[in-house]
Amino acid sequence: MSVGVIMLVHAALDRAEQVVRHWVAGGCPVVVHVDKAVSQAEFTAFRGRLSDLPEVSFSARRKCHWGTWSLVGATQTAAEQILREHPQVEHIFLASGSCLPLRPVRDLCAYLKARPKIDFIESATTQDVPWTIGGLDAERFTLRFPFSWKHQRKLFDGYVRLQRRIRFKRKIPTGLQPHMGSQWWCLTRSTLSAILNDPMRQTYDRYFKRVWIPDESYFQTLARIHSERIESRSLTLSKFDFQGKPHIFYDDHLQLLRRSDCFVARKIWPQANILYDTFLQKNEGTVPQTEPAPAKIDRIFAKAVERRVRGRNGLYMQGRFPHAGVEGAMTAAPYSVFCGFNDVFEGFLDWLPRATPVRVHGHLFARDKVHFAGGEPSFTGALSDSAAVRDYAPRDFLTSLIWNTRGERQCFQFGPADVQDLNWKLALDPNAQISVISGAWAVPLFHSTRPFAEVRVEAARLQRVENKFLEILKTPYVKAKVRAWALADFIEAPMDALQDIVDEMGQKPPRRLTEVPKMVDLTGFGQFLQSLKNEVMHPYLMGDFPLSSVEAAPVPEPRRPYLVR
Repeated sequence: MSVGVIMLVHAALDRAEQVVRHWVAGGCPVVVHVDKAVSQAEFTAFRGRLSDLPEVSFSARRKCHWGTWSLVGATQTAAEQILREHPQVEHIFLASGSCLPLRPVRDLCAYLKARPKIDFIESATTQDVPWTIGGLDAERFTLRFPFSWKHQRKLFDGYVRLQRRIRFKRKIPTGLQPHMGSQWWCLTRSTLSAILNDPMRQTYDRYFKRVWIPDESYFQTLARIHSERIESRSLTLSKFDFQGKPHIFYDDHLQLLRRSDCFVARKIWPQANILYDTFLQKNEGTVPQTEPAPAKIDRIFAKAVERRVRGRNGLYMQGRFPHAGVEGAMTAAPYSVFCGFNDVFEGFLDWLPRATPVRVHGHLFARDKVHFAGGEPSFTGALSDSAAVRDYAPRDFLTSLIWNTRGERQCFQFGPADVQDLNWKLALDPNAQISVISGAWAVPLFHSTRPFAEVRVEAARLQRVENKFLEILKTPYVKAKVRAWALADFIEAPMDALQDIVDEMGQKPPRRLTEVPKMVDLTGFGQFLQSLKNEVMHPYLMGDFPLSSVEAAPVPEPRRPYLVR
């Protein structure tokens, strides 16, 4: 028994020559179709280099366009030639110039010899597969497609819209149920001969000439009529991304391709020297008759597709950047946002790094500049403290800061006086831990020496801004971990609140706080709020403060350790 090979070539003729010689060395006659887009000089030189192989012949050339009948016509012409010139051939294997045999040719011949009546061709109805991409599944068989999708896109789209508008629908030839599958098949001589000599061939050809991507449906449909037995799978390994474009295999896919146990793979990068040198070398050893198992590597490709579509949290690339919702989490690691703590506690920025091993920044989104930890003018990742640079893309600023400091938790202060462009992004980021003391912004105003009229106006403005932020944090769409206290409630038990925040940071082992930073003097703060009320500004975010003096809740001193003898 012999296997014949039809090879469709349109580029990388030097690699195609290597593969042709490999097929012939394995005992397979080859009929080559070279796309007419290849120059006559290149074609003549290519044919001349293979003139020493009598088993190789060339079929009539035609110019092929993706998604059109030309590919089927080229395959038909080559198939008729191989059946006519090589009567000993019992199976015909369709391959492209970018296909690469992964196992010895004799292994494929032995595999097919043991299965003399089986046709290996993917063949399934459009209702049974999720392969189609672009909205044309059943419509590819009921509309007309006289224009090239790649080279006449406007005409293609316009003609499709016109047919939909007038509700045009083609009649499928009687007895034909359209099927789809991979273009790369291996058919028995009897099945292929029956397809090419079908008395209804003219009718079928005329119908499929106006089907979209007929190379994935012509033989797949007619094989269902003429085959004695079909195994609906291809012996060629081909993987596709989420856009329907084929994956290209490179040198670093060597072990992956070996693990698949497939006979042939496409598409191979023409410069993948290691792959060509490895798989085209002579192998005279005994090869076990193992079944092709592309499923062994399906998980890896599924993961690659997911990585391509979703990416990594907190890392953007130009392919996903414009598409909101496909970038995953905004940031790459957990971080903490403190709202009002620096207003309530003296030296909070110095205390927090002592209480837990984190990097504590000031107001990263202050209007004057970025207040990095330690007052540095720049930070990891070449981030500048320029407010103008930050405000050009505030989300990307925070994303870069968290990405470049993975492994160290970042904390920063935030308040209603800061730039508010990132409010929704913070609320929707599952990596954010947001702790808010509402109304704490009034404490610096209380201690300021500004005229009271200005203080009242500023207090009203800050309250409106913070209230909008709190409303966002209360929506059901929030993914951040949010804790919020009114100022009056917080100062009653600051130790418990700070302990909860530190515990949520996930520091291991958990530590009980033995000190809290000193709280600012709030004596007379209640009267200050009452004065704002008297001036027609109602400060409602602070909670209920008494008019009498407000003092910080006492913090119990830790007991001194003692030794029991």
